[in-house]
Amino acid sequence: MSCVRLTSKGQITIPVNVRRDLNLSTGDRVEFVQVAPGRYELVALTREVGDLKGMFGPAKKRVSVEDMNATIAARGAKAS
Repeated sequence: MSCVRLTSKGQITIPVNVRRDLNLSTGDRVEFVQVAPGRYELVALTREVGDLKGMFGPAKKRVSVEDMNATIAARGAKAS
């Protein structure tokens, strides 16, 4: 387990073994995702959007952008 210290500017240095495991290089982005109250996961954003194609298999049904927008708007209205 790696431990780091927070600087007065709110910065941390990601240990080299963690950077290597996450395949992080200078300029790469990371995201902090809350997984529980007071608990976060560091996610490396090193993949291109195109790399995600086919991750879930072929689409069962084609949906137009207009249909997606209508569904988003309808669900958003219900949440309000």
